Amino acid sequence: MSFIELFILAVGLSMDAFAVSVCKGLAMPRVTFRECSLAGVWFGGFQALMPVIGYFLGRYFTRYIESLDHWVAFILLAVIGGNMIRESFGDEEECSSGSMAPREMFLLAVATSIDALAVGITFAFLNVNILAAASFIGITTFVCSAAGVRIGNVFGTIYKSKAEFCGGVILVLIGLKILLEHMGILG
Repeated sequence: MSFIELFILAVGLSMDAFAVSVCKGLAMPRVTFRECSLAGVWFGGFQALMPVIGYFLGRYFTRYIESLDHWVAFILLAVIGGNMIRESFGDEEECSSGSMAPREMFLLAVATSIDALAVGITFAFLNVNILAAASFIGITTFVCSAAGVRIGNVFGTIYKSKAEFCGGVILVLIGLKILLEHMGILG
């Protein structure tokens, strides 16, 4: 996986956390550097941890499904991306409170990083350097989440659905690229 592909994947994965961070910022009367950093640490930390867990789970199962690994990667990324696209068209507003309480942030960080767990499984099939990839994903999510809190506080919810839609499209396209490369259609 090239650096550009990893960057695009990291941005796509961070869009759920960005959308939640925008909601957090929207719910706060005033945002400080501390709140932006807290969101970044929670979301970025879990987005870095989950691919590592997924990678080791995937490495364990690789020998059992090696002949189908490209299909597994495609299906996982397509389902995750498709779900993000579907959610971007939803009418219901899911903004949480502006609270940065550890319990709430833990639950939100886990919820927004489940897709990173599945991507970690995909990384196991692609023989990616997991520590470098997970660190990059975590840093990218930190920046997007910290910025999301501030953007939400300033601009409101106009970016939430667009972020989810773009993240979903990115994940679907990466899954399609993996499948097409394995089938020999893309070089």
